[in-house]
Amino acid sequence: MKLYYSPGACSLAPHIALNEAGFTYELERVDIITKKTEKGADFFAVNAKGYVPTLVLDDGQVLTEVPVILQYLGDQKPASGLVPKAGTMERVRAQEWLNFITSELHKTYGPLFRPTTPEEFKKLSREYIARRLAILEKHLASRPYIMGDKFSAPDPYAFTVLRWSKFTGFDLSPFTAINAFMDRVAARPKVQEALKQEGLVKG
Repeated sequence: MKLYYSPGACSLAPHIALNEAGFTYELERVDIITKKTEKGADFFAVNAKGYVPTLVLDDGQVLTEVPVILQYLGDQKPASGLVPKAGTMERVRAQEWLNFITSELHKTYGPLFRPTTPEEFKKLSREYIARRLAILEKHLASRPYIMGDKFSAPDPYAFTVLRWSKFTGFDLSPFTAINAFMDRVAARPKVQEALKQEGLVKG
């Protein structure tokens, strides 16, 4: 399989999951501005939506959307613990957190990157993020990872999105449990591997 990615973008989450679960895969970088891949291909020909992550399976099928890709990867490698077994309440809780991250955090950080976003709207976005992070902060105060004691699919997604704070002027310092979580995830060898592969930390 092949993951199309842009360094530090939301595609970092499935990239981490691929490493954590021990998949064999290819990477191809995408310029999200020009929509060209590092090999010069038209990215729209790969994914008509034009954004990462895009996972091309060995049979040619194309998967998009972070929560979907994370759940797919977890189902292919059940022993990885990325996602609980389908049909269980634990699986539902994992989906609940994946949806919270994608709808309440991921999409709210987006406008903070755009230079055309009015400052007043950015201010409101940061206030909204702070209220949502208060929920995550309380949750993480009593557990090392989002689903409990073990690393699972919501963790690389939350880690990826929260990394954007330093690039968007959002102050994470008041969130003690979240900062501890970020350090904990960043210290994982397979996470470090993904960060190095994307050039986000020195090798």
